[in-house]
Amino acid sequence: MELNVLKIDGTESGKKVVLDDKIFGITPNEHAIYLDVVQYLANQRQGTAKTKDRSEVNRTTKKMIRQKGSGGARHGSTKAGTFVGGGTIHGPKPRTYETKLNKKLKQLARFSALSQKVLDNAIKVVEPFTMDAPKTKEFKGIIKALGAGDRKVLFVLPENSDNIFLSSRNLPEVKVITVDELNTYTIMNAYSMVLVDGVQDILSSRANL
Repeated sequence: MELNVLKIDGTESGKKVVLDDKIFGITPNEHAIYLDVVQYLANQRQGTAKTKDRSEVNRTTKKMIRQKGSGGARHGSTKAGTFVGGGTIHGPKPRTYETKLNKKLKQLARFSALSQKVLDNAIKVVEPFTMDAPKTKEFKGIIKALGAGDRKVLFVLPENSDNIFLSSRNLPEVKVITVDELNTYTIMNAYSMVLVDGVQDILSSRANL
């Protein structure tokens, strides 16, 4: 697929780029996307939830009532979960939610997500630019001029740029990342994408890795 490269003022630069069909032109595999997104979200979970069971609560171990003759059930300890202040029965314990997917499946998911964005006509390419200082208003104007929309926008840089990143921090609808940080979840979580010219070449060079 061929796209026009835009200037930061939204006008066409006269240059065109060809998006690699192996990355941007495949038939999206929805199940691969689903698996990769689930893995990404699961790996964000801390898994630190913890409650005390009856062996960990600090209460007396004295037998509450005599074994027979009370007319009620037999109880040996107030640490039991049936009593207020007792231990939690089958409560959460620290654990990891991390899962693993093989590289080929993750690559298929990422390329499927990018191809879906192409099908949705939601990818724009802008020529490389720099910012002399962090300026949120100026960066917001660039996003508007490019016609990326006012909903979630994913801005992908070929390499890190502190001024561009800092300019976007106060814009909740814009997320700036480098090509190295690109993953299926961030792609699918955005309504549109802006690629700085050069990102597509980096992706193509890594397609067979």
